[in-house]
Amino acid sequence: MPKPRIVTGYRPTGKLHLGHWFGNLQNMIAMQRRYQAFWFIADWHALTSHWQDTSHIRVFTEEMVLDWCAAGIDPSVSTIYRQSDVPEVAELALYFDMITPMGWLERVPSYKEQREQITDKDLSNVGFFLYPTLMAADIAITLAQAVPVGEDQAPHLELTREIVRRFNGTWGEYLVEPKALIPEEGARVPGTDGRKMSKSYGNAIFISDSPEEIRAKVMSMITDPARKLKTDPGDPDICPLQQIHKLVGAPDVVAEFDACCRAAECGCVAHKKKLVEDLTEYLREFRERRAELAAVPGFAWEVLAGGAERVRPVAAEVIANCRRVVRIDGREEPASPSERDADDAQEPF
Repeated sequence: MPKPRIVTGYRPTGKLHLGHWFGNLQNMIAMQRRYQAFWFIADWHALTSHWQDTSHIRVFTEEMVLDWCAAGIDPSVSTIYRQSDVPEVAELALYFDMITPMGWLERVPSYKEQREQITDKDLSNVGFFLYPTLMAADIAITLAQAVPVGEDQAPHLELTREIVRRFNGTWGEYLVEPKALIPEEGARVPGTDGRKMSKSYGNAIFISDSPEEIRAKVMSMITDPARKLKTDPGDPDICPLQQIHKLVGAPDVVAEFDACCRAAECGCVAHKKKLVEDLTEYLREFRERRAELAAVPGFAWEVLAGGAERVRPVAAEVIANCRRVVRIDGREEPASPSERDADDAQEPF
């Protein structure tokens, strides 16, 4: 029996940060050998919000591949590819656009949130509004059974499921309705300003940051806003500093700072210095591995080319069957799900 397929993607709009590392990347690494893993660079998605300046998309694409591989994603096991190398995605998104009510798109939580909070970019374009249908096509084009997501992304996946159900109900059962794979322990990493860590908010600590950059960002972090003086007891449960330290520090050290903060026996500056030390050491092996890969000429593009070769036959078969389901090419109906599963068993994954 073939392994079930999973898929997820990242927009190349900047460097990966600790929120990505703990929110999804570690999950991707852990699952890549248990599933047929499809990981893609969503460069078309980057255009939805960065259409006015596309000069950095290629650079960020390369950096993302380096980050993924240095972190532990194995391109000989996982299929790593660029969204734009699979034109079938755009065709499937077009079919989804035809059947998706506008009201479904307007209720997407991140649509209103980003329109309100991101004021330095023009998000009034149709592409940004249609982001969910393109995302649904990214998932459905591989017939993925599951998508690893954080809890905050679950509503997006549920919309994908609704779109797939509408496609199947309108034109015929073919596409797979994907399920969410949510990590058991949520890792909602706070940024340096206390909000959710995000490139858009300018509060991110990037996993490729140098020790000097890590120090500058950590030392500028806000802590418990109610703790004005060192002699004021603090609440580590609401302190961004402590929330990050829990993820990278030794449990006994983290517990020590938790206790001394509550008792006002240590200051935030001392805690920040220790976090700088622990976070720098935590990312040391990753930085060294990334430097090795970056020194190999064309490494990232070779990885993407290999991934494109592996995903294209899958996408070509899916879109050919979708055309038959939609009945725009006059051919016979696609294989039944049982016949399709039998065919999958013969695929060399």
